[in-house]
Amino acid sequence: MDTSLTDKIAVVTGASKGIGLATAQALVAAGAHVIAGARHNSEELAALEAAGAATFVAADVATADGPKALVAAATQRGGIDILVNNAGAVTPRFDGILSVSDDDWLASLSVNFLSAVRTTREALPHMLARGGGSIVMIGSVNAALPEWNIVDYSATKAALANFAKSVSKEFGHNGIRVNTISPGPVATPLWLAEDGIAQQFAAASGVTPDQVVDSVVAGSATGRFTTPQEVADLAVFLAGERSTNITGSDIRIDGGYVTTL
Repeated sequence: MDTSLTDKIAVVTGASKGIGLATAQALVAAGAHVIAGARHNSEELAALEAAGAATFVAADVATADGPKALVAAATQRGGIDILVNNAGAVTPRFDGILSVSDDDWLASLSVNFLSAVRTTREALPHMLARGGGSIVMIGSVNAALPEWNIVDYSATKAALANFAKSVSKEFGHNGIRVNTISPGPVATPLWLAEDGIAQQFAAASGVTPDQVVDSVVAGSATGRFTTPQEVADLAVFLAGERSTNITGSDIRIDGGYVTTL
């Protein structure tokens, strides 16, 4: 399948690691130049930049200024064809919903939802000027499978899916497509690092991180986590010319973790 994105300019948020890094690498492999936004650079991103395939922008998209800096860097290069809103964070809430403060809610809204709203709002005029584009939101199965111990994360990912659908309806006739990818558990540092979700759940429940992982994958049909590369490959497909009549869709990649329709 031809997924060539030669001469396309792509903006990726949260691009220094995990799904964001895999997506940046996959877009570069398909021929795009990536404007890679993150709070901190990484060795892998620096390698892409050294090769002339990416431009790193130190930006916190949870703030109002971060999305502006990213889009400004893209427009300096010529415009925006592809936007992947990947930035996000999750904090397990083992003391329950009543322990989640206003500050906790605002922090989750800023990084998981408003970051995408602001970056999309900044990017849309430039996509309109270029006659179209593709926006991919990295959501979560928790938008449709909310959990009490990640209540704010679940709610903000549901808001993201709703926002994506609204934008797809308004701008579809302008050649701008908007889709959401909803991964289940993905083998990234977010889950598997020493301070990752598996470790946090293990500490709260008195088991090992490996046992947490085993219990999670036991709930999927494939019996394993999704890889960052699998999510990235789907993002590249949605960004390219082989998916030009796909918009307003939410595509789940979870190994059958969600058992309902």
